[in-house]
This record gives sequence, structure tokens and C-alpha cells, in this order.
Amino acid sequence: MALTDRRDARTVGVAAASGTAAYVLGYLLVYVTQRRGVEERLSAFNFMVDLFGSDPIPAWQGVGWLFYNAHFVDTEIPGFGGTRVENFIAASDDGTLTLLYLVPPVLLLGAGFAAAFVADVDDLGDGVPIGALVTVAYLPLAVVGAVAFAYSIGDGSIRPDLVTAVLLAGVVYPALFGAVGGALAGVVAGDS
Repeated sequence: MALTDRRDARTVGVAAASGTAAYVLGYLLVYVTQRRGVEERLSAFNFMVDLFGSDPIPAWQGVGWLFYNAHFVDTEIPGFGGTRVENFIAASDDGTLTLLYLVPPVLLLGAGFAAAFVADVDDLGDGVPIGALVTVAYLPLAVVGAVAFAYSIGDGSIRPDLVTAVLLAGVVYPALFGAVGGALAGVVAGDS
């Protein structure tokens, strides 16, 4: 294996680790800051869930819905009139949840920057593709998370919309913001 092959494997590994860290830290940040509020909001859902004879919705799943809402991924909620979609951040009356929209972009910018910095890029052109590599880990985690955060109720489930979870949260967000972070690393390295 040539030196460039090892560097490429190392670069992909670092980008994957950065993407993983961005996803996990994003979820944890939303969990730590919103768990209590989610538990309060879930009390209304848990009343409906109780009618179906199911267990109460755990807060970790409700926090997952908020985390995906921060990526502009709607939550699908089955009901008697069909499935409705909702973004709990957009629907919050007081706007206190609006800052959650910043969590994924900021962490993915940092992940792209870190991946490009460790890869020792020295210009914008090299930083963009390296930063976008955070998608390598963020995409599978976005898919697994969308499935893990599904809560079965009756014949349906309350869950992030799978299509937008994959395309928007799994591909567009990490590719775009990771690339911008990688570009910033290239510009910073080029200026020094």
C-alpha cells in the first residue's frame, strides 16, 4: 500500500469519525437541552397511545423526532383521518426551539473542518471534497436513527419521514455543510 493510499484511507476514516461525532453530539445536545420539554409534550401523545393499549413513548424517541426536525425532516403521525406530518420545532408557539435548527449545520461545519484539517489540505479545492466525506458516516446513522426513532402505535408508527431523513438529513446536510467546513479549513490553511 502506497503512502497516498494510506493517507486516503486515513482521510476517509477521519471524515467518518467526524461525521459520527457530529451526529452523536447533535442528538446528545438536543437530548440534554430538550428532554424535559419533550417529556411534557409527550404527555398528550401518551394519552392517545394509552387508548391503543401501548406503552408510553420514551423521551429518547421524542428527542429523536426533534433532532430530525432540526434537519427539516417532518415527523409522521398516524391518526384516524390518515397520517399527518409535523415539524415540532416549527410548530412551537414561543419559538424557543428555533435554535435547534443551528445544531446540525454547526456540528457538520466543524466535522468537515476537522476532516480537512487532519487531511492537511492547503486550499479550498482540496477541502471541499474532504469535508463532504463526513457523509460516509452521517448517512448510515441518519438511516439507522430514522428507524430507531420510530414508535409503533396501532397499525402505524410515529417516526421521522424516511425519504427526507435519508435524502435531507443523511445526504444534503452532511455533504453541504461538511463541504463548507472543509472549504473553510482549506482557506485557513492556505492563508497561514
